Amino acid sequence: MADTSDVDDSTAPLIEHLAELRTRLIRSVIAFLIGIILAFAVAEPILQFLLGPIEETLRDLGDPSPTMQYTSPQEYLFTLFRISMVFGFALAFPVIGFQMWRFVAPGLYRQEKNAFLPFLIASPLMFFLGASFAHFVVTPLAMAFFLGFADVPSIIAGLMNGFVSPDVVPDVAVPVAPETSEGIRITFFGKVNESLDITLKFIMAFGLCFQLPVLLTLMGKAGLVSAEGLGNVRKYAMVGILVLAALVTPPDVITQGILFTVVYGLYEISIFLVARVEKKREAKLRAEGYYDDEDDEDDVTEDDAKP
Repeated sequence: MADTSDVDDSTAPLIEHLAELRTRLIRSVIAFLIGIILAFAVAEPILQFLLGPIEETLRDLGDPSPTMQYTSPQEYLFTLFRISMVFGFALAFPVIGFQMWRFVAPGLYRQEKNAFLPFLIASPLMFFLGASFAHFVVTPLAMAFFLGFADVPSIIAGLMNGFVSPDVVPDVAVPVAPETSEGIRITFFGKVNESLDITLKFIMAFGLCFQLPVLLTLMGKAGLVSAEGLGNVRKYAMVGILVLAALVTPPDVITQGILFTVVYGLYEISIFLVARVEKKREAKLRAEGYYDDEDDEDDVTEDDAKP
């Protein structure tokens, strides 16, 4: 008969790991729900903040009272809930990251913990930096580019076309719209959810792209990539970054150029960081006696001596 003690000994740790995972997931979900509730309480000010670049652009183009609309009863509520989901996750990320760390940390060696923990801290910081760059730099430029082609309605144009009630601006005399034979007047009346969608896409795209140094440096520390290898595929990386810029940004040259410049700069920074990681690893191996310069020199001499 087969001894069942080995089976019991092997399944017990698995059950313990599954129970630990369930506990960590439950705590993460609770933190996420609390984050959603907190974010929903301030969702409207967050929405005003996110739409700030569009408002500023409209005012610069001559609209003294920028207005946006929603065309279905549930649209505005769903927009606020969408904001709550995104920023709720951002609020809960420290708790979620801590739960992830507590789950994987017992299975890591001390040196692996020391290597992995800085990247766990650097990742949200780099995402926040990329999101800030997108909101304060990229989005205003993109909105100025897009809305520069539109005929932005002023309050007078709104009164003339019947979109704004005279009660809203009682001090302004209601002008009579003159007859025109120049065709249909095409104006911009933005929808809340569509405008927010553009802003969030910029934030997510640049936030994720700013993770490139963190990802490549972590891969370099694990020995999966090298600075020399990243340098050798530089031209292919440029093509890939151009394709990425074309996919994640709207079809305007300005935004694509900014994303390409930023991501390629991050790629070069990643090569520098990976090279530093390799130098530190080489110095550590040399100090421990695992790295022999004479062997490398002999290998090079033998390769040169071959016909």
